[in-house]
Amino acid sequence: MTEMVYGAAPMRVGDPILPRWWRTVDKWALSSVLLLFGIGMLLGLAASPPLAARNGLDPFHYVERQALFGAIALIVMFAFSMMSPDMVRRLGVLGFVVTFVALALLPVLGTDFGKGAVRWYSLGFGSVQPSEFLKPGFIMLVAWLMSASQEVNSPPGKSFSFGIAIAVVAFLAMQPDFGQAALILFIWGVMYFVAGAPLALLMGVAGLSVATGVVAYNNSEHFARRIDGFLSADIDPRTQIGYAIDAIREGGFLGVGLGEGQVKQVLPDAHTDFIIAVAAEEYGLALVLATITLYAIIVLGSLYRLIRERDPFIRLAGTGLACIFGAQALINMGVAVRLLPAKGMTLPFVSYGGSSLVAGGILMGMLLALTRKRPQGEIGDILRRKRP
Repeated sequence: MTEMVYGAAPMRVGDPILPRWWRTVDKWALSSVLLLFGIGMLLGLAASPPLAARNGLDPFHYVERQALFGAIALIVMFAFSMMSPDMVRRLGVLGFVVTFVALALLPVLGTDFGKGAVRWYSLGFGSVQPSEFLKPGFIMLVAWLMSASQEVNSPPGKSFSFGIAIAVVAFLAMQPDFGQAALILFIWGVMYFVAGAPLALLMGVAGLSVATGVVAYNNSEHFARRIDGFLSADIDPRTQIGYAIDAIREGGFLGVGLGEGQVKQVLPDAHTDFIIAVAAEEYGLALVLATITLYAIIVLGSLYRLIRERDPFIRLAGTGLACIFGAQALINMGVAVRLLPAKGMTLPFVSYGGSSLVAGGILMGMLLALTRKRPQGEIGDILRRKRP
């Protein structure tokens, strides 16, 4: 019936999956992801050997692990990108249920690895951070509920999605992980806005977020210390932010040269949260701008494709995935230049971290699957048919 009303693009019968996938996938986004991973490996070679030496490990221990997890992430990304939107939705909702249970059990079974926040499960040979894997599943579930609420006699999916968002935020705040909690609220607000939410409601959610931040500041020493450090007029040169800003300043436009940077010698998180400082010091502003451009290609290119999509679930889910991907990159780089308070958030596909890389592969695979060209036509077809 849909094809009878709206028309359908011609489809090649019996077309093998790989040629069909290659013909329909967003090649600009795919190429940008591969380049970002290449940049991450390059920076890992520069940033991780000093940390490995301090920990008594093989010089390329972290590089080898990043290559391993990166390979897994890319395989997962390609696998998800070949799936249909229905399959992506089903796996996403199932993944959310599993990771939400894991998130809820963190206070009992999790560990903080001495960092003051219980965010990980220790597996002996490594660790898993449930919040990284929860984000793509959360977006799938929220998009499903919001799109279903637009149908006649449908359940209040938007209200259900808000309740789920509040539950996720509550468990994240218990860790505490206020940065991820704010990211979840932000992405829910973006998706609700795209679904047609009233502005007054979004303003109310923003006000609630600010009030929650005030309560957290007054009751969490961990949170208050980071906010005070951000608001302070003076920067302690012996802090991570101080070292990162000095490294960025020293790098200039072309950097001090491969292997000549010093920030990796003193920053414990040079290969993760502050990897952009290593890039700026050794390769200069040129590599930083190139990295920002790659993220912009992925986010803006995906949103451009989604603007023409007529399926509400695909439009909402794709927008959520693209925006959370871009927001995480923006937060990581914003912290490094002191535009935002310190927050332990990785740079997608560039920073070291097994959970971050594999979860990023799932998220990007879902986005590539949803932005593929499909034979059912686009929203522009409907608008053109309505013209006299």
